[in-house]
Amino acid sequence: MSHTAHIRSHRKPRRTATSTIAMRAGVAGGVLSTLAVAGASSAANAAEPVTQTLELPTLTADLAAQVAESADATQQAAANYQLQAERDAAAAEAAKQAKADLAEAKKKAEARKKAAEEARQAAAERAARDAERPALTTETATATVSAPAGGSVATVLAFLQAQVGDAYVMGATGPNAWDCSSLVQAAFKQVGVDLPRVSQDQSMVGTDIPLSQIQPGDILYWGGKGSAYHVGVYIGNGQYLDAANPSKGVVIQDLSGYPASGAVRVL
Repeated sequence: MSHTAHIRSHRKPRRTATSTIAMRAGVAGGVLSTLAVAGASSAANAAEPVTQTLELPTLTADLAAQVAESADATQQAAANYQLQAERDAAAAEAAKQAKADLAEAKKKAEARKKAAEEARQAAAERAARDAERPALTTETATATVSAPAGGSVATVLAFLQAQVGDAYVMGATGPNAWDCSSLVQAAFKQVGVDLPRVSQDQSMVGTDIPLSQIQPGDILYWGGKGSAYHVGVYIGNGQYLDAANPSKGVVIQDLSGYPASGAVRVL
């Protein structure tokens, strides 16, 4: 036996091929892992800053319906405001018209009051003159008219002029609507003259007067005597006053535009 046989060899043991390959694989794996981590870190550091974004809510069917309902409500509110404005304007116009009508009614009432006062004065004057001139009496087949000669023509004309602007309604007898004969009858009643109701009979009363000699207060008629279809009262200056027709009402007109057929005088 060698004298060195008991001494452990200082030589490093040989590595086998298998262990060498494994070691190399481990080293390579570690290197690759390190490189991957480093690469990921570098990529994270090199990336641009992240900007936070907000997603708008999706317009769902329910939201669309709510928007449509809101639009309808707004449109309805606008329509309601417009309707209210129109109603307010109509109410203001009605109030304005009512005020004007009231003023006109007061004016007519004052005119009628004045006519009534003049009628009373005329009655007093007639009483004083009854002995001087006898009453004029004309009898017809349908009516008898007693007309005091001292009757006031001015009172008749004042009453007629107070009715200007009133309506024409066939068969009406006042106080705000007349037909032609009812207006004439009411005017002469103010001075105590009772005329027949209709035009035909009114053309038969009093004294016939040539149209060339008519005076204010004379009754004019259109149509034949006893069959007249219209009457009015001459007021002077070539004019007469009558309840003309539904479109004109009570008006003053020129006799030249619608010449009468005849005239009678009862005052």
